[in-house]
Amino acid sequence: MKLERKNQKVVPFPRFMARIGKYVLLSLAVITFSMAIGTIGYHVAAETSWLDSFHMAALILTGMGPVVEMTTPTAKIFSSFYALYSGVAFLSLTAVFMTPIIHRLLHVLHVEDGVNDEN
Repeated sequence: MKLERKNQKVVPFPRFMARIGKYVLLSLAVITFSMAIGTIGYHVAAETSWLDSFHMAALILTGMGPVVEMTTPTAKIFSSFYALYSGVAFLSLTAVFMTPIIHRLLHVLHVEDGVNDEN
């Protein structure tokens, strides 16, 4: 997913929208992977139902906090590591999702018509 350099023209809007689509798909893939890890982990480690495990993973991944109290040491350890992973994943996903938008905004503000400022 290569972005244009500052001395190149801004890509046309349809190509920009296709780029956003690629970044959205990448973000959705990471969210799906993260939810699968959390759901399976809570189901196995905390012995909760699939629905409660999914609910727990979704709330932890979005930073809302736990729903079910973890009672076993295994569940507490998994929950701790998943919470740490989720914090990093949430911030990383935000950066990935916003990259093409922020890049285009900065690119539009920097590019002038017909001027090449490599000097």
